[in-house]
Amino acid sequence: MLDSLLLAHQGGWDEILMVLVPVGVFAALLLLANQRAAKLAKRTKPEDEASQVLPPKNPRGGPR
Repeated sequence: MLDSLLLAHQGGWDEILMVLVPVGVFAALLLLANQRAAKLAKRTKPEDEASQVLPPKNPRGGPR
């Protein structure tokens, strides 16, 4: 009974938590995903630069 009274419209703080907690979780997951994407971009960058050193492909489709 005490638990239901505690969450029964106590000035609106419980409704605020029901919105802020999922938003906070989503923001944290987005931050982690952006950090992982940045690490992946740094790791693949040297490969991209190495591919630019190669001469362009023969316009007739033959070997380089």
